[in-house]
Amino acid sequence: MIDFHFNGEPRSLAGLPADTSVLELLRTRLNATGTKEGCASGDCGACTVAIGEPDGHGGLRYHNANACILPAHQLKGCHLVTVEGLARGDALHPAQAAMVDCHASQCGFCTPGIVMSLFTLYESTLHEAGRQHASLAPFSQVRLEAALGGNLCRCTGYRPIRDAAQAMLAYPANEHQAAWAEDKSLPASVAASARHESDMGSTPCTGQAGEGKYHQPASLAALLDLRRNRPEARLVAGATDLWLERTQQLKALPELIDLRHVAELQVLEEHDQGLHIGAAVTYARLEPLFEAHFPAFARLLHRFASSQIRHRATLGGNVANASPIGDGPPVLLALDATLVLDGPKGSRELPAQAFFLDYRQTALAPQEVLREIRLPWLPEGRQLKVWKLSKRREDDISAVLGAFSWQLEDGRLRDVRLAFGGMAAIPARAQGAEAALEGQSPSEAVFAAARQALAEDFQPLSDVRGSSAYRRLAAANLLERLRLKIVTAASQKADTPDTPAVEVTLDAYAN
Repeated sequence: MIDFHFNGEPRSLAGLPADTSVLELLRTRLNATGTKEGCASGDCGACTVAIGEPDGHGGLRYHNANACILPAHQLKGCHLVTVEGLARGDALHPAQAAMVDCHASQCGFCTPGIVMSLFTLYESTLHEAGRQHASLAPFSQVRLEAALGGNLCRCTGYRPIRDAAQAMLAYPANEHQAAWAEDKSLPASVAASARHESDMGSTPCTGQAGEGKYHQPASLAALLDLRRNRPEARLVAGATDLWLERTQQLKALPELIDLRHVAELQVLEEHDQGLHIGAAVTYARLEPLFEAHFPAFARLLHRFASSQIRHRATLGGNVANASPIGDGPPVLLALDATLVLDGPKGSRELPAQAFFLDYRQTALAPQEVLREIRLPWLPEGRQLKVWKLSKRREDDISAVLGAFSWQLEDGRLRDVRLAFGGMAAIPARAQGAEAALEGQSPSEAVFAAARQALAEDFQPLSDVRGSSAYRRLAAANLLERLRLKIVTAASQKADTPDTPAVEVTLDAYAN
């Protein structure tokens, strides 16, 4: 049974297969066909919907998400809003009204998804401002790119869409809010539903015969018990990678164990030695802490997929999937992160470098789960740089990603870590290149030797994102870029932090 709210009305649905997506639910069960299917992989944003979750203060906080790769069972205790639910009679929501007035819709296929991203931008901005409409300022370039980076307009009508995004702030909220937004009982009702689901502990959602099962454990103990008794069930958190098996490969996912409600996997704590990140913590939750403590990692998130993906995807899933082109793992290698694993034999810690064994193979033992990622703080003087090369700036997969950390002591490089994605079957450190740099000055000759060693460290494959030769050259060029950063900073007697605008501009044209 799935208890949730849909466009302001309570809904209860039973008998859904475990691998039903929100998009399937909308179009086949709820007869809400305004939400479109474009790519079926979370890349184009045509299927964007809004998900409202209790904010802990009696209200709801909304974020956008891709309905095509969102498990329907994850709607429990949430408010699902689609384009059909925005208007109040003939009065459009500000996001809709601005799109009309700015002539921002062309063929119209992508428009519902764009409107929903604008809706969540509008609602989250009002939420942050305490719903004081008069205090709203125009959106910055960075904010707009983050909000709309996951919505592809196939007619290339981006200028009027951007105009609509800025214009919607001028529409009075109290005259155009949708009816459900004025229903004071809704946040309390959604919160009560969420508490009910949490109180039930491990809640199997059993469909009809042959339809499969969806489990939502609320504790690590319940999760490990399910792992023991349901060894064939797949684990799912954000589903942003797993669900592609369903939509792209047409594979069935008959039984799933949802990690999002496991309390131990939602830990996000600052400790003396570093940051402890539960495996089910989303990238959206990590952004503020990364901005404060790991700004280079935070800037990578501006290039990491889209806001729709970052609101659902988890760092733990990025690690456990062990993709050779995952953006998070190389940074963990550069930071000497530690992974905490839990299973039938108890808990154990493992360096991130020892976790990745071969293509999509990890050190996880049978029935074991990734519980936590621990990032050590950067000590004074230690630097971190992360650069991603991809064919487009937003919402794209890496061709090559380099994550580098080091210290410069008395003009010499110490504790050098050079980690790459896209260069091997697993995310890996370039140990030969590291050895060539360790203890040396950042001279042209030293880095030339490191680039030569790098050619021996990796034998990358060719694929649609780049040839082997391109990857070798690009990785070597990233080392040269690193040298220039180090030399420039040293000549100025201090490391000058890169501004996001500079980093994004450079990366956009890097390949």
